[in-house]
Amino acid sequence: MKFAINFTPNTLDHLQYFRKVEQKIIVEAIKAQLPYEPFTKTKNRKPLRENPLSRWELRVKHYRIFYDVDQDSQLVEIKAIGYKEHNTVFFRGKEFFI
Repeated sequence: MKFAINFTPNTLDHLQYFRKVEQKIIVEAIKAQLPYEPFTKTKNRKPLRENPLSRWELRVKHYRIFYDVDQDSQLVEIKAIGYKEHNTVFFRGKEFFI
């Protein structure tokens, strides 16, 4: 069964921070990886420990897509999009602290 993808308004701001070529890489990865079985752990998809951001992470190169899955309504909600340098995640160029 196919899941719908929903971007929060804040996430769209995160996406706009990147160059067009980077945006294309990120959006294509979301379209390829998340509509089917977004809750299945893979090499690039993993559940996260309890945190205020999201339950799941999709890794695409150095980009990070954070999302939640609602199986009942068949919806994937993209919560944040950023990039990672070493052990630090950045959203819109600003370091994220949990």
